[in-house]
Amino acid sequence: MMPMHFYFSDKVTLLFEFWDVSNVSGMALSLLVVLLMAVLYEVIKVGKAVFHHDMRSLKMSASWEAVGESETSSLDSETSHHAPINSAPSSHLPVIPESSLQTPARKSRWFLYHVCQSAFHLLQVVLGYMLMLCVMSYNTWIFLGVLVGAGVGYYISYSILALHRI
Repeated sequence: MMPMHFYFSDKVTLLFEFWDVSNVSGMALSLLVVLLMAVLYEVIKVGKAVFHHDMRSLKMSASWEAVGESETSSLDSETSHHAPINSAPSSHLPVIPESSLQTPARKSRWFLYHVCQSAFHLLQVVLGYMLMLCVMSYNTWIFLGVLVGAGVGYYISYSILALHRI
C-alpha cells in the first residue's frame, strides 16, 4: 500500500504503471520531467493572457478602423439607428454600424481565436491535473520538483508579461 504521508525515496510510480522509478538516475530524470511540466504549466498560463491581450488589442484596432469608416460615410451620427460602441449619453463618438463589425473574416478570426484559447485551456487543465497526481504520490523529491518548476516557470513567464506590458 502506498504511504499517505510525504517520504524521501528513489522509488515511486508516477501517473502510469510504466513510469516506475526504482533508482537515483530514474528519479533525477523524473524530477527533470516533472519540473519541465510545471514550467510549461506556468508558461501556458501566461501565454493565454498574452494571447488574450493581443486579440483584444486587435479587436480594438479593428473597432477604431470601423470608426474611421463610419466617420467618412456618415456625418450625422445623431439620426442613425445603430447602437454606438460607447453608449454614454454625452458621447460624441461616431456610430459604428453593427454590419461592419460582423464581417465573415472577423467571425472566422474570432472562431480561430476561440479554438486556440480553448486548446490552451485544455492543455493547462491536463497539465495541472497531472502535476496534482504527481504530488499525490507523496514523494518529497517529486513534490519539490513541482514546486521548483512552478517557481522557475513563474519567474520566466512573468518576464514575458513585462515585455508585453500587460
